[in-house]
Amino acid sequence: MELKEVFLKVVRDNYANFEGRARRKEYWMFVLAVFVLFFALGIVGGILSVVSDTLAGLFYGIMGLAYLALLIPAIAVTVRRLHDTNKSGWFILVSLIPFVGSLYLLYLEILEGDKGPNQYGPDPKAVENASNHPFNQSQDPFGSSRTQDPFGSSQIGSSQPSNPTPPPPDKDPFA
Repeated sequence: MELKEVFLKVVRDNYANFEGRARRKEYWMFVLAVFVLFFALGIVGGILSVVSDTLAGLFYGIMGLAYLALLIPAIAVTVRRLHDTNKSGWFILVSLIPFVGSLYLLYLEILEGDKGPNQYGPDPKAVENASNHPFNQSQDPFGSSRTQDPFGSSQIGSSQPSNPTPPPPDKDPFA
């Protein structure tokens, strides 16, 4: 997934969605996108503060509104990330414990999610990679494109296609 795609998926498609699970990749790519966005906006605000204090104040006000607009999807993706580790979304409140709570929340965000479905939904990694899973591909070890029976006919039955196409290759091997 691309940085822009993940950001739009979280903000546009799952704005206030606290249900389900979010992969590590989705969560950390969103965090990176927000960091890059506010870093760039901070640079623009710094340049505007050199030009005019009024423009800088206006720009920082707009930047504060953008922060407030991204607060709900940030909390939502964090809750979904906690769901992936089979923890309640209320574990986000652990971060209110000084120092130790933030470290524990960071640990939960880094932790790999549960394999297979849990009480919060199906495994998002398995759902995205279902077509690329080795057990879902054809079991022909020689890679022939047509199935033939041992007696030489070109098709085993009328229900099977004569030229099955393999699933597309996985674009991200580290997903």
